[in-house]
Amino acid sequence: MALYPKLIMDALATVTYAGTKKNLVESNMIADQPTVTPLNPPVEGKNWRVQVVLEFPRETDPFLRSTVKAAEAAILYHCGKDIAVEIQTEFKSKPRPKGDELLPGVKNIIAVSSGKGGVGKSTVSANLAIALARLGYKVGLLDCDIFGPSMPKMFHVEEERPYAVEVDGRQLINPIEAYGVKMLSIGFFVAPETATLWRGGMATSALKQLIADADWGELDYFILDTPPGTSDIHLTLLQTLAITGAIIVSTPQQVALADARKGIDMYRNEKVNVPILGLIENMAWFTPAELPENKYYIFGKEGCKQLADEMQVPLLAQIPLVQSICDSGDKGEPAALNSDSATGLAFINLAQAVVTVVNRRNKEQPKTKIVGVK
Repeated sequence: MALYPKLIMDALATVTYAGTKKNLVESNMIADQPTVTPLNPPVEGKNWRVQVVLEFPRETDPFLRSTVKAAEAAILYHCGKDIAVEIQTEFKSKPRPKGDELLPGVKNIIAVSSGKGGVGKSTVSANLAIALARLGYKVGLLDCDIFGPSMPKMFHVEEERPYAVEVDGRQLINPIEAYGVKMLSIGFFVAPETATLWRGGMATSALKQLIADADWGELDYFILDTPPGTSDIHLTLLQTLAITGAIIVSTPQQVALADARKGIDMYRNEKVNVPILGLIENMAWFTPAELPENKYYIFGKEGCKQLADEMQVPLLAQIPLVQSICDSGDKGEPAALNSDSATGLAFINLAQAVVTVVNRRNKEQPKTKIVGVK
């Protein structure tokens, strides 16, 4: 038979949580809508995978194990034995804030996006965050790429592990701070050599925790380094945060520009309405170290400038393809740390351009609204 999330919710409604003497649905313990995925081909006789996130009052809840077992048994009993059930647990002390109350100390939320991978978006995000911090702003950076996190390495903090702090009665994750930037990434919580084999529901749940269950404090700019493309992660961000504006990163190559248009269209969709702050042309030209005055347009010339003119948005920067940018990122010492170099100065100029367009956007346009859950 066909399996739907409502059938799973109906099954969970038959399970009583001893802490409230009510069922799991009435107790508001279903953190996210259950996800149902067909297994084709079947795996060990299972035709469906069901993922459920249960939220308990605290980690030491005495009824946790029995409730999880009862929930799994109820799903198998009411929905069939050919189901692989995965139940994830979350914990809360106080209710998680929502909407405008989620990050009250954050003034501007900037999504750095790209239509495709490999255009240097994470490099731009890291250097932009550091450059803003060097200009004197309070900056936070969230690595939103759950399946390919790179920020811990780029900031040379792979060995760091965030710890919990109590803030207003809630246990929150304390972000790692490096180069004046507060940062969180799923990379701090998983082994670097291990693949993150999660389906959409678990990935978005983890992302929500990094946003809502962290002590971000007062920030002038909160940079979101989003994964390439348009995915569940982007929708979760749009449904969770009122994003001030988006910055699109692309190379001048026509293939990359075609995908950049899709990224722009996602934010400009009438149901989203997130302003495009501008475009960044990365790898705009190649300059060899021994010939610093030379420019070689390997991926085409001024493709992003033409797209910016077409879309009527600013071209915020043209970042050259320089070996030192790659080397500095691999060493965990991003180029923006050295504002005396040509590449470091390029990122400082980018940060100043971002400040200008954000101030103009806030003056001329209303605050972005969180996208309604559909």
